[in-house]
Amino acid sequence: MAEILIIEDERDIVETLEYNLKKEGYRVAKAYDGISGLKMAESKIPSLILLDLMLPGLSGLDICRKLKKDDRTAGIPIIMLTAKGTETDKVVGLEVGADDYLTKPFSIKELIARIKVILRRYEKKPAAASVALKLKDLEIDTERHEVKANGKLVELTAKEFQLLFYLASNPGHVYSREQLLDTVWGIEVAIETRTVDVHVRRLREKLGRAGKHIVTLRGVGYKFS
Repeated sequence: MAEILIIEDERDIVETLEYNLKKEGYRVAKAYDGISGLKMAESKIPSLILLDLMLPGLSGLDICRKLKKDDRTAGIPIIMLTAKGTETDKVVGLEVGADDYLTKPFSIKELIARIKVILRRYEKKPAAASVALKLKDLEIDTERHEVKANGKLVELTAKEFQLLFYLASNPGHVYSREQLLDTVWGIEVAIETRTVDVHVRRLREKLGRAGKHIVTLRGVGYKFS
């Protein structure tokens, strides 16, 4: 039975979520501030986390960053719950590794549906084989989850790594922004296609000269050259 960790400081929302999740057969753990929420996530390793953005002690974004940098917790899917609803907020949340994003007030039915879809997607996801892609100026190692550009380690977010590896695994193939969103973020994530442009821009900045391998085809999409 899947266990869902709720990290949310509004107790009425927690009670509503707990009641409905238990009705669906999920086990539920709760934390009302960022620091205890992070500790609980690290100790319990839940099946999925519902994470508020604005929390006392430690923000949802900081929690997400810390969890995604830890090999033990990097694979936990995260749905962010927040009163903020601008496109920028969504992009930032997804950039640091969140799988989905719901703006308050949200439909409990929609949230349950998204939870089920994400858990199914993670259950079907095969264990990643160790793959190392090496070019003269760029190395991608999936086992270590490391990227080196011109011999130097580059720190990437989970989504940046996934996007780079997907493009590099299919050199020369042109992908539209919609295709990249479907593959890297999951088709259920309702965000604007410019999110891909933001990630590509930041990837290029972090990779330096090696960023030239990601080629833009205006009006079409991106490819790895």
